[in-house]
Amino acid sequence: MEINQYIQLAIAGDQTAFTHLLDRYWNEVYGFMLKRTENETDAEDITIETFAKAFDKLKTYNPEFKFNTWLIAIAKNVHIDLIRKRKALHEIHNLGDEELAYGVIDDTPSAEDVLITEQNLSNLLRQIKQLKPHYQQVIQMRYFQELSYQEIANKTNEPLNNVKIKLLRAKKLLAEIIANEGEY
Repeated sequence: MEINQYIQLAIAGDQTAFTHLLDRYWNEVYGFMLKRTENETDAEDITIETFAKAFDKLKTYNPEFKFNTWLIAIAKNVHIDLIRKRKALHEIHNLGDEELAYGVIDDTPSAEDVLITEQNLSNLLRQIKQLKPHYQQVIQMRYFQELSYQEIANKTNEPLNNVKIKLLRAKKLLAEIIANEGEY
């Protein structure tokens, strides 16, 4: 089957097509980012975010261009965003002591902030419970237990790529649930 057929199946929601695309292009995108960043963690994070963005915007892919070229372009943009964020943080840390003293913001949450956070967390947990159990499990392990992808793969006895796909899918489904509740 041609790549464009897999892309069309993925657009239609076929999980196997998503897995095929991830498996086929993971090493290429990861290898490219590893050369650029010279940091395995950054390369993996950028690659995951690249596939998440690509899968969310798959309908916008123009088949006149090679799919791997499109993925690499997304990866470059994700990397540039990461560099900008780090540069902004670096600039904040390099302010003079006097400037820094005036720029200090009291980030202690107010009673209202605490209440809003608790309500948001309660809503989020309720929304997560609407997902299928296997999606709930990976979300819980990744974001509440803060396990790495490899640790999740080891605990669930699943291949690493399956865990990554499940998390991408779970985040997308959760975003849809949140968006649908916001419409009411």
